[in-house]
Amino acid sequence: MEPHTTDKLKTSDEQPIYERVFESALWSSRLIVLLAVIFGTISAMLLFIAGSIEIISSITHAISLAHAEVDYTTLLSGIIGGVDLYLIGMVLLIFSFGIYELAISKIDVARSSESYHTLLEISNLDDLKNKIIKVIIMVLIVSFFQRVLSMKFSNSTDMLFMAVSIAVICIGVYYLQKLKI
Repeated sequence: MEPHTTDKLKTSDEQPIYERVFESALWSSRLIVLLAVIFGTISAMLLFIAGSIEIISSITHAISLAHAEVDYTTLLSGIIGGVDLYLIGMVLLIFSFGIYELAISKIDVARSSESYHTLLEISNLDDLKNKIIKVIIMVLIVSFFQRVLSMKFSNSTDMLFMAVSIAVICIGVYYLQKLKI
């Protein structure tokens, strides 16, 4: 069953010239999305580079060869910070791929790839939104754990609040998986 079988398209002869020109211009205006695609992709690449620099920097600052010691808190915090930047870069890539496919054209190279179904299968705005929401939630969780690493606990209630926070995050992730968002 074909959608919109009752809506018959007008031929060029059936349309007044002003209607044809306006509709053509209106349809072409969707190409403005290319700006978001280009800058989203560039931003993602920059975030991947920044994440790599963050990890390299944390390794060089955390490891002291002169004293043969490792500052694990600095090392873990830097690595988690780098992962956080990678995840934000992934949000931008998914966003760029998704809006390109929704507004411009399907990415044929991606569709012929083995990993297409796991990364890109976006058929409408809700699919795009759900994929982005999942990655943003992961960014928030990673950011939370980066902050936990640098916390200084002054009393037992600080530890209790941290444990409750982790439990709430675990419960939230469990329900997100159950809902299949």
